[in-house]
Amino acid sequence: MVLEQVTLPLVIITALIDSINPCAIGVLLLLVATLVQVAHDKKKLLVIGFIYIFFVFITYILAGLGLIWFQGFLISLGLSIIIGLIVGVLTIILGLVEIKDFFWYGKGFSLAIAPQHAKEIKRRIQQISVPGAVSLGILVAMVELPCTGGPYLAITALLAREFNFLAFIYLVVYNMIFVLPLAVILLLVYLGYSPEKMKQWKEGARKWMRLSIGLLLVALGAFLIWYYLAAV
Repeated sequence: MVLEQVTLPLVIITALIDSINPCAIGVLLLLVATLVQVAHDKKKLLVIGFIYIFFVFITYILAGLGLIWFQGFLISLGLSIIIGLIVGVLTIILGLVEIKDFFWYGKGFSLAIAPQHAKEIKRRIQQISVPGAVSLGILVAMVELPCTGGPYLAITALLAREFNFLAFIYLVVYNMIFVLPLAVILLLVYLGYSPEKMKQWKEGARKWMRLSIGLLLVALGAFLIWYYLAAV
């Protein structure tokens, strides 16, 4: 049974590594840096920041449920082996791309937010408001999925084998952990830490973040292929 294989520690480890994705952290740092400049009231910074994070969280939950439903539907048609192989191989390929970026970042294909979406995000951040934080959180969660969604795709493929209330709790836990660093960064800026220094740290650690995510994706992809073949 899938929940005997997909244990809570596996979900937690995967979410922790996925949560340090430079795409997600980079957008939040851009948001809080702008808020520090335009919002003289730190409470406003905190409110807008947490609204943004909350709607990233909600959108990811809904996206995860959609992925699980779609994969579960295909599994019900007897296509479980095909699902396992396709998602597993895709996850490994995404992992190899991330590992490539550890050595040759910016050369060839990379997992990143599309330039047109990045431009739109920057435009909305410059005009941010409390209501705008809602739409920004939804937009960012949607357009950064290609950048951050590799581990999520693998976890949802595993949960789709036997989706029940416990699997839903695992999904919620995963996403709570995923947005946790965003909440920590927001609180640190609220307490006076410089967004620019955090950005410098992110740039310095970016290749190690990508290496960690890449190794995780290769391992998850291999496990996914093994699991679906073993379940036949």
